Amino acid sequence: MEVVISLALTTALLLGSPGPAPLALAGVGASFGFREGTGFLVGILAGLLMVIVLVGAGLGTLFTTYPTAKLICQGIAAVYLCYVAYKIATAKGGVACQTAEAPSFKDGFILNLINPKAYAAFLAIFANNMLSDYSSQMNALLTGAICFVVAVVVDGLWMATGAKLRPFFAKPEQATKLRIGFAIALLISVFVSLLQV
Repeated sequence: MEVVISLALTTALLLGSPGPAPLALAGVGASFGFREGTGFLVGILAGLLMVIVLVGAGLGTLFTTYPTAKLICQGIAAVYLCYVAYKIATAKGGVACQTAEAPSFKDGFILNLINPKAYAAFLAIFANNMLSDYSSQMNALLTGAICFVVAVVVDGLWMATGAKLRPFFAKPEQATKLRIGFAIALLISVFVSLLQV
């Protein structure tokens, strides 16, 4: 049980700290609401599940073996996150009269699928916190399942937190400031992650 708790806490800290995906979730929640942003949230989680499967299957070592692949994915992820920030910042109107569409399932899926930080996080988790009571395949499966459950909770909380801010920004001017603030925070997190290469 201690190993499971340690795994859950490590995952929560790695996935829950403010970064591109959590800030995008909060920004989408604040700009479009939880219900409208659900497709984006499900996409984020589906992309993360794919990353967990790839890392669990041993393919996450690609970035260790080929550092250029990591740099290429990081560049693509940065460009894509800038696109998501743009969608958040350019939505028009107050929360009651939203005119833009929320980022979609596809946007969230692609964001996490090409996010090198997700691969690095799960490489660290699988290297240091993998369960060890069963066969290696079962340990990888259980570790991945626990990580995914934690991700559902953490990412849902980020989206819900953003959605809770919506009523405070009902007027178009206030909503615009909120969206631009989240977009700028997202761009800063992208910049910081690029500096950590």
